[in-house]
Amino acid sequence: MKIAVTGNGAFGTQHMRAIQNIPDIEVISVTGGRPAGTEEFARTWKIPHWTSDLAETLQQPGLEAVIITSPTQIHVAQAEMVMRAGKHVLIEIPIADSVAGSERLVAVQKETGVVGMAGHVRRFNPSHQWVHHKIEAGELHVQQMDVQTYFFRRQNMNAAGQPRSWTDHLLWHHACHTVDLFMHQTGGGLPVAANAIQGPLHPELGIAMDMSIQLKARSGAILTLSLSFNNNGPFGSFFRYICDNGTYKALYDDLVDGNDKPIDVSHVDVSMNGIELEDREFFAAIRERRAPKSSLADVLPAMQTLGKLEAQLTR
Repeated sequence: MKIAVTGNGAFGTQHMRAIQNIPDIEVISVTGGRPAGTEEFARTWKIPHWTSDLAETLQQPGLEAVIITSPTQIHVAQAEMVMRAGKHVLIEIPIADSVAGSERLVAVQKETGVVGMAGHVRRFNPSHQWVHHKIEAGELHVQQMDVQTYFFRRQNMNAAGQPRSWTDHLLWHHACHTVDLFMHQTGGGLPVAANAIQGPLHPELGIAMDMSIQLKARSGAILTLSLSFNNNGPFGSFFRYICDNGTYKALYDDLVDGNDKPIDVSHVDVSMNGIELEDREFFAAIRERRAPKSSLADVLPAMQTLGKLEAQLTR
């Protein structure tokens, strides 16, 4: 399968690393914003074609699909261009930074009939899959998810410590992971209650550096989510599942119980890398001509919930 990647930053690199472990996938083009960086990325990963023009990438012979890892603000425009060209698309989280943009992408996917998938990697991390399987089997019921998403980013830097040309966002990017996962783990559907508060806006970046979110699912389960770009300590997202039959703590692909005893999740899927599992699902859905897990339509309720939270924060 011949595919392309847009974006040559930290997540473009993560997808390229993952793809090395997936047979019969050939990355034939990369589209980036800065020519020098895009050319270097192509050379590093031995990608035969690079460009700053997505339209040029979409004209490459045999191209079937595109993974979008570009800045959030251009996800909608790029994804629509990809789908209208008849190519399948995987859009890294978040698919958009608005409800309107998210709804537009769902509509275009339905119109074109291509595979449209959201890169909601938490659904694919072996740690969260292990919990989900227990929930589906009726062995666990979530009472509360307590989540901390902490970074130290007082400047526009990406996960690799490189300058960004765009501004990241606690709500539309980092909260999106947890809001979608909470809904996924508690039976889906819009929350029956949703609250959010935020701290002062950064004087230069124009975004809140601290945020707190509460959700309540139809099942009665609650979510307590704390987010910060001001935390100078351990970085990442730390998930605590408080269940009726145990407590579990997840950090990306790893899982321990409430007493920090490691849980073996190596048998959960074919890889221990959530990004790789996400990509494998995308390619499998294309080959099998089916809707992917974490389709654009699947994640729309989470995006609509973010919209409701944003309305609280900006009024």
